[in-house]
Amino acid sequence: MTPSQRLPAWSLFAALIAMAGLPIYIHAPKFFVDEYGVSLASLGFTLAALRLIDVVQDPLLGWLAEATRTRRRLAVPLGVAVMVVALAALFVVTPPIAPLAWFALCLTGLFSAFSFLTICFYAEGVTKASSLGAQGHIRLAGWREGGSLLGVCLAAVAPVALAGATDRPFSAFAGLFALVAVLAVLVMRPEWRGGAIQRVAHPWELFRPALADPLARRLLLIALLNAAPVAVTSTLFLFFVESRLVLSGWEGPLLLLFFLAAALSTPVWSHLASRHGPRPVLLAAMGLAIAAFLWTLTLGAGDLVAFALICAASGAALGADLTLLPAIFAERLARQGTPEAAAFGLWSFVSKLSLALAALTILPTLQAAGFQPGLSNSERALSTLTLIYAGLPCVLKLTSIAMLAVTRLPDPNGAPT
Repeated sequence: MTPSQRLPAWSLFAALIAMAGLPIYIHAPKFFVDEYGVSLASLGFTLAALRLIDVVQDPLLGWLAEATRTRRRLAVPLGVAVMVVALAALFVVTPPIAPLAWFALCLTGLFSAFSFLTICFYAEGVTKASSLGAQGHIRLAGWREGGSLLGVCLAAVAPVALAGATDRPFSAFAGLFALVAVLAVLVMRPEWRGGAIQRVAHPWELFRPALADPLARRLLLIALLNAAPVAVTSTLFLFFVESRLVLSGWEGPLLLLFFLAAALSTPVWSHLASRHGPRPVLLAAMGLAIAAFLWTLTLGAGDLVAFALICAASGAALGADLTLLPAIFAERLARQGTPEAAAFGLWSFVSKLSLALAALTILPTLQAAGFQPGLSNSERALSTLTLIYAGLPCVLKLTSIAMLAVTRLPDPNGAPT
């Protein structure tokens, strides 16, 4: 079997990881609010604390991924097992301790395993892309991020869809996740090639090559700014649909539309980037996201069709973000000979930092404005929700556009563009 014929395995494993990422961040807070009456402010501070743990541990997980490089066929299944158990504990087990403490404990295990597996997966992808010939990083990114977004679609919608068939939809979702995990581990097993470990005197030396490279540092900063809008909107999506748009019951279809648009757009963005270069294509996608956010600012109760179009447009823009930025970063790592696992530990670090900052600020701010989930809210509270959900991402996207526009990227032939 040729390297290109094995790419579907990368899509399935990407789907598995994605199922435990953003969808859990969307569903888990509302699940604990509805089931156990946990307050928004306490959830916000807890999520922020968990994200800060990730911020600290992700570089260390990058070192661990590098240290276990030759044993990934063992380390990866162990990481998947931790993720399966943690997700089941979160949604299936009635908290044996205070619900907020159980929430924190389960998410710590879930997101630690998620981070480790993500770092291993993207680091291995740098080696894989080199076997795919010209445009290998863009090509692999299309398969990988397409699978990732399909996984997000499945996890975002499954609990809502399963609600019609069972009175415990999240328990059924945990079972579905376990099944996908077994399949993904089996099909991906031959792809873990490992390779020689880079021995260093101190673990932090692994991060020095990426941090010493001006372009890598700038790409990490752009990633931080560009991930922040997704952190904001994913945290508030369910609250926005339920309270601002008054479209309770439409959360599942709208989430499915959003993530399907992202998944279907990834091969288009990959094709355009291979023809025109990643930067102009990524800038165009960022502009599309800003247009969607600006339109969102005008919406009110019952604007279903308009918000559906916005979900499709912003989802397509997200497809470019998730496909092209990691590919650009991976291409730079390959050129500089940087230890891949350590560098993607830093990449994961900046993504988690944006989630930590979002959780720390937006949920407590909403509660301070008088917003109450599922209840009648004042116009002031709803306006605050709208401004944070759509206005703040506009500012963040504009900043990342400005940074990317002045960043010189090497083309596939090595010349800066």
